[in-house]
Amino acid sequence: MKGQRKIERLTIKQLFREYPYVGDFFTSIGLIVDDYWRILQDYFDNLTDDNLQDIGINRGDLLPQLNLFIDHMEQIRNGSDFEVESITILGGYNKLGEKEDVNITIKRGEIVSIVGPTGSGKSRLLADIEWMAQNDTPTRRQIFLNEKVPDKSKRFSVEYKLVAQLSQNMNFIMDLTVAEFVRMHAESRLVENVDKLVKEIIEQGNSLAGEGFTYDTPVTSLSGGQSRALMVADTAFLSNSPIILIDELENAGIDKKRALDLLVKKEKIVLVATHDPILALMGHRRLVIKDGGISRVVNTTAKEKKNLVLLRKWDAELLKIRESLRKGGIIEEVFWEYNK
Repeated sequence: MKGQRKIERLTIKQLFREYPYVGDFFTSIGLIVDDYWRILQDYFDNLTDDNLQDIGINRGDLLPQLNLFIDHMEQIRNGSDFEVESITILGGYNKLGEKEDVNITIKRGEIVSIVGPTGSGKSRLLADIEWMAQNDTPTRRQIFLNEKVPDKSKRFSVEYKLVAQLSQNMNFIMDLTVAEFVRMHAESRLVENVDKLVKEIIEQGNSLAGEGFTYDTPVTSLSGGQSRALMVADTAFLSNSPIILIDELENAGIDKKRALDLLVKKEKIVLVATHDPILALMGHRRLVIKDGGISRVVNTTAKEKKNLVLLRKWDAELLKIRESLRKGGIIEEVFWEYNK
């Protein structure tokens, strides 16, 4: 911890005033602040054992972790944050005890799809990456950052998130409008020109969504597709995480190609867990998961890329049929129009 920062005697309101981004710390570990006039140390001291078990942190570690978080955010403010140019996955062992014969380096701006049956081990792979495993997980994989063993301060830091996940269910519980939600996130990241960024994120979100939304739309009323579109745009512009995991984007009801293009443009490492052949072929490579291990690494071929053009055409036609159904169209008429 840098300096002699004394925050434990501040009220939570004073803490938030001095360090506006601290709200992210509480949100990231699942703590709810309901009394902003409470002294921080008193708040920590009065958390129940159930609270601590839920967040997975010892009571004595809360204050040091919060100080580390503030140090990290101050580094961002001063432009000295750690940059991840690549991650390397060094194979371990699958559930059968068989060795994974893999040594894969993924660089910024790359898309890698992860394919395999349900329960095959896709989540374990992502957990290993997020944990920056060093032969200390069930798979005994090892993860390198920038081709080096990651510093322990990164591995065990609560606030440093290597992976940002966009899951299938994006359920909001906050009573905020879309603009208020994005603005709150932007301000917590200490970005400049917040108004301009909020406008761009909402515009980009609308460009991805099948059905648009407004600045004043409550986030709780967004559809699944609208929520995912907003969060893809928000993640692209505001997330500090260098790796983005997207789970089952095919069911999101958004423009898949545009969404991935946006994340790649922002030089994210994008991992897509998918059963969709279009998304699988949009990746530069795909990792095939079987029996809890990476059984094969497939480089997308030139012929597959040509097939992708045809698959996108079919997908666009299917989208037209789905839209017609939503508007009361008759399938026979849709196919008749398509086959003319």
